[in-house]
Amino acid sequence: MNSKHQILVIGAGTGGLMMASRLKKEHKDFDIAIIDPAKTHYYQPAWTLVGAGTYDFEDTAKPMADLIPKGVKWYQDKVTAMDPDSNSVSTEKSGEIKYDYLVVSPGLTYDMSLVPGLSEAIDKGNVCSNYTDPKHTLEVLKNFKGGTALFTQPTTPIKCGGAPQKIMYLAEAYFKKHGLKDKTNVVFATNGTVIFAVPEIKETLMKIVDRKNINLKFYHALKRIDAEKQIAWYELAPEAYEHNPAKLEIEKEGNMVGIHYDMLHLAPPSVAPEFVRKSKLANAEGWLDVDHHSLQHNKYPNVFGLGDVAALPTAKTGAAIRKQVPVVLDNIEKLMKNQAADNKKYNGYSSCPLVTEYGKMVLAEFDYDNKFTPDPELKKMLIFDSSKEHWRLWILKKYGLPYLYWNKMLKGQDV
Repeated sequence: MNSKHQILVIGAGTGGLMMASRLKKEHKDFDIAIIDPAKTHYYQPAWTLVGAGTYDFEDTAKPMADLIPKGVKWYQDKVTAMDPDSNSVSTEKSGEIKYDYLVVSPGLTYDMSLVPGLSEAIDKGNVCSNYTDPKHTLEVLKNFKGGTALFTQPTTPIKCGGAPQKIMYLAEAYFKKHGLKDKTNVVFATNGTVIFAVPEIKETLMKIVDRKNINLKFYHALKRIDAEKQIAWYELAPEAYEHNPAKLEIEKEGNMVGIHYDMLHLAPPSVAPEFVRKSKLANAEGWLDVDHHSLQHNKYPNVFGLGDVAALPTAKTGAAIRKQVPVVLDNIEKLMKNQAADNKKYNGYSSCPLVTEYGKMVLAEFDYDNKFTPDPELKKMLIFDSSKEHWRLWILKKYGLPYLYWNKMLKGQDV
């Protein structure tokens, strides 16, 4: 079965649904199709709260069929290959689908093999990840009796770079609440060089880390997990350093260090989906090769990228997509009028809501230059400095953002 559509969108995540909704809302006569195999759409930003026991997992899910915009053709199918030279996409069940314009927004995928031992360990026993099974994270917290609570992340790009920290701050609050604080070392080991790259946010987070007495380990590249012995192995860069040292059970092997853990939370190593990595649309690192400001493909002008799959030097978040969609929409409209796709307004904006306690949050908003760029609208909520902890920001995270997501963003409204 072969079909052709004016605009084809790959992926019905935040980017794909938002794009399709905006297109259909503003151009009812456009022939738009979306490809995604998933039956359920999840609001993943709330999974941090699910893992900490303060949000119901069921409330993060909605049937995909209810979210596909009316008038948009949905192929509930998997993309197997993209051929930009013939303006076509191959699928598992629906054959070849042709397009005039292609928007690639399939998100990313996890490759557990990049950290040996991880696929055997993750989501079992005392190893958990809010990225894959936040309900298991809560079980691990409930079963924790003290010892070393290790929070870590891989060396690959990941969704929402702040998420491995958020659960750590909430876990520390959970331990305190349940009388485990004195029996516990909370450790954050990262390949990064600082806790956060935006100076205003870094300053706040370092104060929180000191208040919570969290042991930070920098320049620690996660290499393998030994679930049987409960050790996470890291390769240390010569510049490796720590903050708030703690007495931990440590193994050494050459330039590798093994940290014994009693619970381990991590973000899985992430890569672009295989059909992107193996296509002519990928860059050398396997991500979708687009212009950083117009989001137009660098070689194929009728192809655009949105969200996590795009090779953009900014954090992979839903908030970034919110600013990317209007730019892509404008550029496609221009191409249709035989004009250049010269809207280069995407400045790398991304945002990371950093939950620091049950009832407190910091909101990191920033651009390609890691410049702090708070939304002026926050003043209407009486939040005058979102780089500091605030209970109103917690309300925004738990109630405001999910409402905006389901009722505005996914329906193609400007937010």
